[in-house]
Order: sequence, then structure tokens, then C-alpha cells
Amino acid sequence: MIQLALRMYHVPEVIQVVLDDYFSGFRMRFSINDYTANWINLGVGIAMGCTISPILFVIAMEVILKATESSAGPVNLGGGCSMPPLKAFMDDTTLSAPKKKKKKKDETRRMLTPLDVLMSWCRMEFKPKKSRILSIRKSKKPRP
Repeated sequence: MIQLALRMYHVPEVIQVVLDDYFSGFRMRFSINDYTANWINLGVGIAMGCTISPILFVIAMEVILKATESSAGPVNLGGGCSMPPLKAFMDDTTLSAPKKKKKKKDETRRMLTPLDVLMSWCRMEFKPKKSRILSIRKSKKPRP
């Protein structure tokens, strides 16, 4: 996914090669008492504490969200205002659906299905325990 995101954001090929070499060389091993394991190549993930890792994660998430957003239109907020159906901060994602009950269910499913497929392809997964639903039915303007 990182490779795809780098190409989509027109990062020069020489930089892509450097990043690929950097992230493909991670290895680890562990020791317990008198035993030390053999070195293991790590095939998935980005390095914590690395300056470029958060940027790469964000652009990869942006590609996922943009691909999913195309399956549903913007959410109408009224008064001529609308917003994208998906918003994210790092790996926390908010999905917004229209007001109508029937349409909301269809729109939500239409966005969640491709999002789930893309997340699986990226070897990432949703954590249902961390998921929340907020339904706002009616709102009133605050009094001055």
C-alpha cells in the first residue's frame, strides 16, 4: 500500500527505491535467559520512532479513504453545506451517512464493504471492540 501511495502522490522513483530498501531490511530476534533466537525478517509494517513512518502511514490511509469515498456521495449538512462521508485522523476513521433511515443503511454498507476489502488487502483489520456508533436524529441551535 505504501508503494502504491508513493506512486499516486508522484514521489520520485529514486525516493521510492530508498524507502523500499529501508523498510524491507527490518529484522528482529529475542533472547530469554540462555537462549537467543535466530534473526527473523519482518515483512509487514512501518517503523515506530522513524520520522518518515507517520507520513507514509497517513498517505497510505488517505489512498484507502479516497478509494472508499468514491462509492458514496458527500453528506448534505443543509444550508448548501456538505462534507465528505469519510474523515480520518491517523487510523481513527469516521463514517457519516445521510439522514434517511433506509438510505443511511445502504450508504453505510456501500462504504464499509470496499473499506473492509481494502483494509484486508493492506493486511490491516478493524477492531470491533474499539468501534462506536453515534446517531444524531435532531439538533437545535444553542440559545445565545
